[in-house]
Amino acid sequence: MALLDLLGRRWTLRILWELRDGPLTSRALRAACDEASPTVLQARLDDLREAELVEHSAGEGYGLTELGREFRTAFMPLYAFADRWADGKPTTPS
Repeated sequence: MALLDLLGRRWTLRILWELRDGPLTSRALRAACDEASPTVLQARLDDLREAELVEHSAGEGYGLTELGREFRTAFMPLYAFADRWADGKPTTPS
């Protein structure tokens, strides 16, 4: 349940998603997260570092740890399902 609590916090999944292809600096990560509040973004990064899903490296920025990459692998089938679900979902008229 602790992992689900962490993943349910605002911006957590988005941060993990944005780091899927490699490390990002704080500035690049903030831009990728639609200019999330720096305070919230830093709090989530702290949470993710404490959970050992994300690490910080001087010069490279924030990136997924080995455990974070394992999470990404486990998460991708859910992403694929969500994509298929969204494609098949009827749109509601405006």
